[in-house]
Amino acid sequence: MRIRYLAGLLWLATSSTWAEVLLSNAQWQIRVDPATLAMQVTPAGGDRIVVSQGQKVAQDISGLKQDQQQASWRWPGFQWTMTLRGADLNLSVQADKASTLSWLQQPASAMGRGMVLPLGEGGYVPAGHTGWQSLIMSQYAEMDSTESLSLPLWGLDHGKWGLHWILTNPYHNTLQWSADGKGLALNVSHQFSVLGERKPMTATLHLEQGDVLAGAKWYRNWLQSQGLVEELADKLKQQPEGRKLIGASHIYLWGGGLLASKDVQDWPTWVGQLKGGGPLSQAVRAKLSAEALQLLAQWPATADGYQKRTLIAAVNEALYSMARQNWQQETMDMAAIAPAYSRLRQQAEQEWGAALAAPAQWGGGVSTATVKRLQQAGLARLWLGLDSWEGGLWHPEAIRSAVAAGYLIGPYDSYETALPHGTEPDWNSAHLGQDAYMRCAIIKANGQAKSGFKGSGHYTNPDCVRPLLQARVQQLKAAAGFNSWFLDAYAAGMLFDDHAASRKQDQSAVAAGYVTSQRWLGQQLPLGSEGGNAVTASGILFAHGMQTPVFGWGDKALKDKTSPYYLGRYYPAEQPAVFFKAVPVKEPYRSTLFEPANRLPLYQTVFHGALISSHHWSADNLKFQGEVQRRILLNLLYNVPPMLHLSEATLGSRLPLLQKLDSVFRLQHEQLATQRMTAFRWLSPDRLVQQTTFEDGSTLTANFGAQAAQVEGGSVPAGSLRVRMSGKREVMYTP
Repeated sequence: MRIRYLAGLLWLATSSTWAEVLLSNAQWQIRVDPATLAMQVTPAGGDRIVVSQGQKVAQDISGLKQDQQQASWRWPGFQWTMTLRGADLNLSVQADKASTLSWLQQPASAMGRGMVLPLGEGGYVPAGHTGWQSLIMSQYAEMDSTESLSLPLWGLDHGKWGLHWILTNPYHNTLQWSADGKGLALNVSHQFSVLGERKPMTATLHLEQGDVLAGAKWYRNWLQSQGLVEELADKLKQQPEGRKLIGASHIYLWGGGLLASKDVQDWPTWVGQLKGGGPLSQAVRAKLSAEALQLLAQWPATADGYQKRTLIAAVNEALYSMARQNWQQETMDMAAIAPAYSRLRQQAEQEWGAALAAPAQWGGGVSTATVKRLQQAGLARLWLGLDSWEGGLWHPEAIRSAVAAGYLIGPYDSYETALPHGTEPDWNSAHLGQDAYMRCAIIKANGQAKSGFKGSGHYTNPDCVRPLLQARVQQLKAAAGFNSWFLDAYAAGMLFDDHAASRKQDQSAVAAGYVTSQRWLGQQLPLGSEGGNAVTASGILFAHGMQTPVFGWGDKALKDKTSPYYLGRYYPAEQPAVFFKAVPVKEPYRSTLFEPANRLPLYQTVFHGALISSHHWSADNLKFQGEVQRRILLNLLYNVPPMLHLSEATLGSRLPLLQKLDSVFRLQHEQLATQRMTAFRWLSPDRLVQQTTFEDGSTLTANFGAQAAQVEGGSVPAGSLRVRMSGKREVMYTP
């Protein structure tokens, strides 16, 4: 012990000429060089760990005060305070003015055996893992703590001991990674924004024995102590319709256009009508492409399925364009949206009705026929999502039939980007009027508006656009009959400072604006949103994006049509390949984000029993070849709902899997949905046999290995899940 202590003094002496700050109790010791913030910790009975190498240039120190439990000092422009309370080292820094402070320089050696990192649901990064190093350096070299990380924390696994950083002020933090030998070094900085410069940077370093989820558990308890987490059971008392989410698989329905091929009962008559002089037919022809006009002009006596589908798709696109043209105006009138669709539907019935089925039967994936198929499959609980509210306006009967069947059904909707009038009419949710585009734009520090998603339009301030959100939701809900809603991006943690003179809001205020909108909308009907990142998770019942998050955003191979990893086009509208085409997973994603041995239920540790999460809609359970079984097992192990995309053409092939999943997931979710996940264990050296435990003692044990595993007095076959629900018989499930 004496040798270790002297070594620590020597290490500090090389950092600066200042004496060390020494904080200690029975659990551990922390030594800090106050001039550089070089830091080492020594758990009782454990080895010294250098958690920060400190800044290269020592700062001038003044006002140093310390005892065994607390130390404080000043740098030029900054006031530091460190407080030791049991297993927690609390760090607080107050800035004199707006500035950026680099406060942690974590070497690769600090990682120990591995690192706990909340990318999406959560990852385990083994030390020296080349795949993780490649992924982080290529995709996540710079992270922010609200969007890039689902939870504002990370952990260092040293076997018997673990160290876990939690950013209790989660805003304005940047994590920058760099190669450090065969490992990864981390630099953490905090921006003291001019809009919130008096808010301190706060963080906690938590010591725990041998539990890789300790940081997530600490954060869950801290959120509860701050009143920042809402239990799902309490939310469901306030929004009883949300109980329909318990045991529900999540389905996205495609094919929301006005007509499907099956709706045309007399093709020669309908084609003749389209060629004729009726006002709707003339207007439709004016919107058709040259190829579609040629197909119509040369329509064969006996058309094949491809020709029929092509013409239907062209007519549907023309009708969409005509409807949007009627309501997308410089000055938005939300009450004008629904009638733009209902009028065209009435005109279609009047002009083409002799050749078509009854209007109540119209539609492909979004239709009463689809709802009937789902019911016939014995699926009692489902959340059904539409890619747009337009499908509900074309087919209110389908929406009403889904509601009558006991399902939740709602549209994707978005308010985070506002487009200028006359641009990108297909992006209907972003048309909020010219006033919103100008007045509600997020303004950067340089006075320029912040460009919106993919560089289009402007990102918007949620407080500014909320009246538009409220007006549109109320109008569309009343017209279509939706009983659920999905709000894009608001819960994804993508935050900006807004320097608009009339607002001047920092990230925390913008986050509060998102949550306020979510709370309002969640009072109207069961609400979900994208992501569910910790800082913006309040006010929603479910989130899409944790179980499989968006990845490979800038990876050209995923967008190259000649690549085997090409994700697919957003075409055809009734079954876009990007959602239905199965593709293999490219490295390094497969050995990192998809490898069960490198996954951790960090998000579920914090939010299970508070909200329900699933995959991002770009990555349903069938999207990735060779990963279907493992991803289903992960769904069930974490007790989160499966997700599938369905179209009229894929109902027959995909429903059997959905039925099989429903038979297991619904029963376990009905018992566990409102409970906390209390434990997670690796039960094999290769980390491929895993177990989750819930508040009532129920356990779910998954074997991702190639051989059967003996676990707690029984055998779990390879690729299988053992379900031991408290008070119920054991169930074994193999996807």
